This record gives sequence, C-alpha cells and structure tokens, in this order.
Amino acid sequence: MQIGVIGCGTIASAVVHGIAGDSHQITLSQRSSRFTAPLAAAYDNVQIADNQGVIDASDVVFLGLMSDIASAVLDTLTFRKDQRIITFMAGATLAEVDAMVRPARATAIMMPFPGIAQGGTPIMMQGDTELVGQIFGGRNSILPVNDAGEMDAYLCAQAVLSPVARMVADAADWLGERVADKAQAEAFLRTLIASNLSNMPCETLIEALNTPQGYNQRLRLHMEDSGMGNTLKAGLDKMAD
Repeated sequence: MQIGVIGCGTIASAVVHGIAGDSHQITLSQRSSRFTAPLAAAYDNVQIADNQGVIDASDVVFLGLMSDIASAVLDTLTFRKDQRIITFMAGATLAEVDAMVRPARATAIMMPFPGIAQGGTPIMMQGDTELVGQIFGGRNSILPVNDAGEMDAYLCAQAVLSPVARMVADAADWLGERVADKAQAEAFLRTLIASNLSNMPCETLIEALNTPQGYNQRLRLHMEDSGMGNTLKAGLDKMAD
C-alpha cells in the first residue's frame, strides 16, 4: 500500500514504526524532520517529501496535524478523488476533515496511542473499519464507534491513561526509595497493572483484591475517601462539556 503522512509528530511516528515492517511504501512530510529523518534512516521503505509530494505518492494519507492549523495546511494541497484519508486529529470530526480534503474522502478517524509502535494496543475509530483493520488490525484491537458523539466520549475517557501513568510513577518513586533497584520497582508495577487489567474486568479485579484489611483494600478505600472517583468524573465531565 502507498501510504503518506502529513504531520509526523510523536504519535504519527509511533504509527509508522508499527506498520513499517508490513511492506508498505511510506512517504513522510519533510516539515517534521525531527521525527521523519530517523524514520527514513531506519526503514528502506520510508522516504521524505514536501507536503504535495506526500499526497502525490500516496493512495492512503494519514493526517497527524494539529486541528487548529489543519485547514491552512490542507488548503494548499491538491488531493485526488481516489485517495482515502485517515485522520488522527483530535478536535476535528470526520465530517470536518472530509470537507478539508475534497475531492479525496476522509473515510476514518482513529486515535492511536504510543503503544501502536509495538502493537497490542486498542484503536478506537469511526468510519471505514475494513481499511483501518487492513492496516492496523493484525497487531492491534480495532474498536469501532458509532458516531462523533461516541468518539468524543472515548477521547475524554482515554485521558485516564496519563493520570494512571502519573500514579504508577509516583508509586514507583515511593518504592524506589525503599528498595535497591528503582528501575525494577517501576517495571514491576507497570507489568503488574498491565497484565492484571488486560485479563480481567475492572470490577472483577477490584473484588478479587478486596481482602478485608488487605493492602489493596486499604489503599483503595483511602483514595476513594479522599475523593478520587468524584475528582476523576468531574474532570471527565469538564472535558466533555
């Protein structure tokens, strides 16, 4: 497949790492040289061109632009009618992006996570499930949503990843002050949480860790009494408004 990437930052770079071994021919926009130069050096099937060169070389185009500059960038480019666009842009709906890229069609919107570089990550998406599955489904879980409202809700809820990472990092710092190997302490906590949450529904896991006066119950109740759940929901509500 001939794939182009306009706006290649951290997330789009992870996407390229995740698919570069799949025999695609990938063209990246040169304006993101801090990210694109290492990718072109790492993979024989990755090349760099100016924005119009990316469009001309591609049948499928990924858009990783910031939504506030997307229109200004895309208005200067000439798309083809046969091209399909997959957008990664938070803050712009699939319909809004579709209007920016005519006569091409924006057929899917998806929100990748950094783990897409290695695979095994969930991909929430709206639109052409077949196309997204063809490119990414071999290594990742494709989670279709029904409309822009559901996409917005998923976008808000996925933001829990950052505070969870912050919580794990803080716990790792605490543990690292008490054990000899701080790196091992963080690796233990990351693996502990990822492996248990990936194999068991949250409520089942909470119940399994609910031994009266056990470590897990005591810390969870302490944090719930401190307003953790209400604070989280208030933050989600604020982003959704």
